[in-house]
Amino acid sequence: MTELDRRTLLRAGLVAGAGVAGGALLGGAGATAAPAWRPAGRPVLTHGVQSGDVTADSALVWTRADRPGRMLVEVSRRPDFRGARKLRGPVLTPNGDFTGKVRLRGLPDAERLHYRVRVESLDRHGVVSEPLTGSLTTAPGRHRRRDVKFVWTGDIVGQGWGIDPNFGGMSIFRAMRETRPDFYLCSGDTVYADGPLVESVTLPDGRIWRNLVTPEKSKVAETLTEYRGQFAYNLLDKHLREFAATVPQINQWDDHEVLNNWYPGEILDDPRYTEQRVDVLAARARQAFNEWLPVPVDGPMYRRLSYGPSLDVFVLDMRTHKDPNDGNTYADPKRGLLGREQREWLIRELKRSTATWKVIANDLPIGVVVPDGPTAQEGVAQGDPGAPAGRELEFAEVLRATHRAGVTGMVFLTADVHYSAAHHYDPSRAAVGDFTPFWEFVSGPAHAGAFGPNALDGTFGPQAAFVHAPPQANSSPAEGFQHFGEVSIDGKSEALTVHLRDRDGASLWSTTLPAP
Repeated sequence: MTELDRRTLLRAGLVAGAGVAGGALLGGAGATAAPAWRPAGRPVLTHGVQSGDVTADSALVWTRADRPGRMLVEVSRRPDFRGARKLRGPVLTPNGDFTGKVRLRGLPDAERLHYRVRVESLDRHGVVSEPLTGSLTTAPGRHRRRDVKFVWTGDIVGQGWGIDPNFGGMSIFRAMRETRPDFYLCSGDTVYADGPLVESVTLPDGRIWRNLVTPEKSKVAETLTEYRGQFAYNLLDKHLREFAATVPQINQWDDHEVLNNWYPGEILDDPRYTEQRVDVLAARARQAFNEWLPVPVDGPMYRRLSYGPSLDVFVLDMRTHKDPNDGNTYADPKRGLLGREQREWLIRELKRSTATWKVIANDLPIGVVVPDGPTAQEGVAQGDPGAPAGRELEFAEVLRATHRAGVTGMVFLTADVHYSAAHHYDPSRAAVGDFTPFWEFVSGPAHAGAFGPNALDGTFGPQAAFVHAPPQANSSPAEGFQHFGEVSIDGKSEALTVHLRDRDGASLWSTTLPAP
């Protein structure tokens, strides 16, 4: 990958929907828009390239330029791009913060492909940026059984811990890249829009942590420009840029993309914010999320992605339809985190799935108690080990319906709580008995303060098989306790192995689950 100049990255302008184009590899075009300004010289790609939501025959490719221009993409089986197919993408404009995406279609399944991105000047035809290259592996087709490996984590640049090159930057992304995964699942808190950075922090041992700070990271995000700046900041880290260029992503959002523990309709009482309406802030954050990540922008944020006969990934949206944080002990089945349509979709698609393993990406854990102040609850559980109440009712319905339908192979993956753990849920230990035993694996933070462990709620009978948490709250990345998880599925036996790893990639704990 072409190394990016730090000054180029820092000057990235942040102005208002991302351009998206799609088509077969032999053609396609995006919408056009007149640029508002035309700087001199060649266009520059400011923040690298990324890919995401890869299927057996398609993938999203993303980039950002320093000015308006036409996005051009080449795709090849060969790293030298000999015989590459070319695709004209959208015009990148200020309306989308000069970001753009191309949906590559007609790709061969289960292959490592190479892509090269340029942006062409709108002023002078044929004047293009220096290229940036990336690679991705397409998912296996429905009938192609093969090994599958992926990594997951969450919680990036939180609690005041930004990029300090002297402490290795966000080196966890280098460790994840070295496992050579097929894809990466980010379980929310892709950025911390409510976590301003200061230039230096004194660590407990007297060392000084020195943050790289940009204007957008020096206060809580409120404007669209400031929300965009959260994503731009993370891509200043060379490890993340190199990782993003070679590992396709699946992204979901949680709370810190907007602000801590938010829910729709909330009105703030926080002097840091001049805009107190959370719905207004969330709309701006959602636009920045869609512009700066290789995610689809049409349809709901919850979705299902298939990786051959062995794996389906169900990506939940536990924020858009979230009810207000209160004591979480209500009996109203119409309330919850998922909302009726998503809940019905999840049950229906789990029943339809013929994949051996159904991985459910839940950015809020099921049995971990996550308080929001002294009386309210942020998550699913509330600490009462009795019969399901509050948001537990939703998950009791999902678990009951899938159990009665004979659905097997369900595994939950989450982050959010800033430590690593393995929890086994069993009806023999639970207040309810109408569900099939399952595992929930917790990882994170990727680069944030480490906390925990939190209490477990006994309603669904969780038992901690492993916990790795710091001795004190908000331990810095320099003290360790940064985590990612790795899942691998054997193409022959279909056994699923989970490794819970530290920042450097060392396995702290593992287990292998036989195919159901």
